[in-house]
Amino acid sequence: MSYTRPLLGITISFLAGIALAGVVDLPVDIWLTFAAITLAIGLLWGFLVRSAELTSLARDVTFATIFAVFLLLGCARYQSAKPHFDAFDLAWYNDRDYDVLITGYVTELPDERDSYVNLRVRVIALDNGGGTDLPINKKNNLLLARVDPDVTYHYGDVIRLRGKLLTPPENEDFSYRDYLAREGIHSTMTSAEITVLPQKAGNAFSSAMFALKERALNTIYKIFPDPEASLLAGILLGMDNGLPSDLQQAFKDTGTSHIIAISGFNIAIIASIFLSLFGRLLGQRRGAFAAALGIAFYTLLVGADAAVVRAAVMGSIALFARHLGRQQDGLNTLFFVAALMALFNPLYLSDVGFQLSFFATLGLILYASPLSEFVKLQLTKYAIRNDLYINTERTSSIISDFFLLTLAAQVTTLPIMAYHFNRLSIVSFIANPFILPAQPAVMILGGLADILGMIFIPLGQLLAFITWPFVTYTIHLVDFFASLPFAAISVDFPLWAVFAWFAALLTLTVGGPGLKDFYMTLQSRFPKIPAWAALSALTLLAMLIWRAALSLPDGRLHVTFLDAGSSDAILIQTPSGGTVLINGGESLSQLSSQLGQRLSLFDRELDWLIVASTQENQVAALPRLMERYPPREVLWSGNEQASFPSRALDKWLADNSVRVTRAEADQVLDLGDGATLTMLTSGPRGAVLLLEYQGFRMLLPIGADFDTLAELQARDLGEINVLLLADSGFAQLNPVDWINSLNPQLVVLSVGAGDFRGMPDIETMDAVAERALVRTDFNGWIQIITDGTQVWIEVERGNTAPTATPTEPPTEEPAATEPPATEAPLETQAPFETAPPVDFTPPP
Repeated sequence: MSYTRPLLGITISFLAGIALAGVVDLPVDIWLTFAAITLAIGLLWGFLVRSAELTSLARDVTFATIFAVFLLLGCARYQSAKPHFDAFDLAWYNDRDYDVLITGYVTELPDERDSYVNLRVRVIALDNGGGTDLPINKKNNLLLARVDPDVTYHYGDVIRLRGKLLTPPENEDFSYRDYLAREGIHSTMTSAEITVLPQKAGNAFSSAMFALKERALNTIYKIFPDPEASLLAGILLGMDNGLPSDLQQAFKDTGTSHIIAISGFNIAIIASIFLSLFGRLLGQRRGAFAAALGIAFYTLLVGADAAVVRAAVMGSIALFARHLGRQQDGLNTLFFVAALMALFNPLYLSDVGFQLSFFATLGLILYASPLSEFVKLQLTKYAIRNDLYINTERTSSIISDFFLLTLAAQVTTLPIMAYHFNRLSIVSFIANPFILPAQPAVMILGGLADILGMIFIPLGQLLAFITWPFVTYTIHLVDFFASLPFAAISVDFPLWAVFAWFAALLTLTVGGPGLKDFYMTLQSRFPKIPAWAALSALTLLAMLIWRAALSLPDGRLHVTFLDAGSSDAILIQTPSGGTVLINGGESLSQLSSQLGQRLSLFDRELDWLIVASTQENQVAALPRLMERYPPREVLWSGNEQASFPSRALDKWLADNSVRVTRAEADQVLDLGDGATLTMLTSGPRGAVLLLEYQGFRMLLPIGADFDTLAELQARDLGEINVLLLADSGFAQLNPVDWINSLNPQLVVLSVGAGDFRGMPDIETMDAVAERALVRTDFNGWIQIITDGTQVWIEVERGNTAPTATPTEPPTEEPAATEPPATEAPLETQAPFETAPPVDFTPPP
């Protein structure tokens, strides 16, 4: 390596020096002095050896000197990158006892989460209380600020922030400080008062790029439902924060998170798929060029930030190596680019994303082609031995694209993931071959749908219908494999084990016979099989028809209590297909995903939005949900000024000319088909609702307070089939006498696991101990289905809560036919009888 590939030796030495300086802390001057002394000694020694005409030894001395000097220069470069702050640096003011006033501008698209927004701000000036704006050093002027989620921010917005500057935290498991330092951020403001100024800043190119990305994101959510939209946003734009946490965990447990992570691992796989696809269609050279253009376009589409560019470069290296089929060129280029990146920012070497990108690309360079050739050889031997005809080129290419590429990349990334995340996916090697074949269609069709949608929404929507089956296939397969026992296991993988793994891998690689003869480029083309095209089209059509059929009304009333934590989010689907959403809870990702799974793929407008409480936890997700699931009409109860989200929602509705009706007591909303929703009370805190359909009655005290409770207790409401406990089971709003007077057959509790208030109260649980009970923290979402005479219960997981007894049908009536395709156990689907309220008789 030292003599035949000097560039590889130099880059490895430089990278090793950066790693060494992370352990041995010496000033830059010391490292540079060592480098100068080593160079001087090497030159002197080389001169003496050449004078003695020892040519072979002289060459050894020359290379040893060069490698040692670059090792020490790597140490010096790392040390020079360590920040040193003074009064003109932002971090100088970290952890002070006083607030500062920051003036700056948003330098990237906002990172929107369920309950907050992260803004990356380039600080222009700082006022530490003296009344004078102090200029800040441009080298260290980035700030990460956490602000309210209900205001829309854009790249280039000039803002003022007031709050305390803090040093990013770190602990034994993860150093947020080091993570942000790699991005040039050394200060955070976790609780900031923000004012948006009318000016704009930044540069025109970045502004145009971020505007394009923002428009692309909005278009995805317009033409796709959730969670498919959030998955595509992650795949196409690198914005995976809209995915529900359980789905993100499912991707991690199945080893398929590379699909939604913009990393070298992801782009290397994409590059290989592009090379295979375009190589078959256009030929090897034109296919490689088209694949490179595809990667470049993808990089621009996702925003071309530092992490994405780094990943794209790594992925392009793997493409280059596979195209030429030469280990030397691939390895030289990989290590050279890694050294250039480390020269630009030495902290990259400690970044998990960089490590995964680097080692995934290394695995593809070293093992992708040899494994493919090995499979081809074994297929040929098998065909000859059994006297069979097998198209080995095509078969090995399919196996390579959808299994061996993942295997090659995971061989070198597995110890990195095990060390950093202490978790290993057992089903990864099985899940990837099933999931990866759909990804070219997801990316290509999804990207085209997004582009066409940005031009003309109906065109994008048309292509989105074709793309949707591939995306939903991905989600359901990930969920399926993640649900398998022991899909992922926790491991304690120490650093020495990482070195031992790579030492063993290096030994097998270098010692294996004839590896270099395996590096060849696949040149097979897609066969023209009309039957495939016909079968694919029929499959797509069948999936779309099946999804549409599942969304069609079934003549029953469906009420779904969505899993929204310690708040209420209720979806009503009327017998004729009308949709009503009552409140929404705090989590946008959870709410959007659960609605996307239930509403029609072809019509995602809500017929009604009912605001039954304006408390922040009840409506926090609604302002941002409106762009995805806009309501045709709104019925509003409660003070619109009660919380910031309610004010933001009210403004959005006014800006978009949505008709809003202010609710009044005893107002009745006709849902059609005999179903009605009555506002029993309406006040500043919200409303208490009564849903009725023929003989079925459901009470929803979402906006109840002590005054409305007293009013309701004074009224004769009759008996109720289903009762939602008020305020997540708060005892004073759920008195025992009132519950007994209502005599509900089923009690529903909407509460988050580990509720910070300790809900539900023990007194409330005692009051419903003898009644059938389902609760969202235990059962997930809860769906009540009724035809007006019988009721079925479906839950996401588990049976009914252990404190309740499942309701059984009356013995004198025949059992109802259960709805098909249910996900809940049989015990939670038992129908029970209802009757007109006047003649109500509870079942035995």
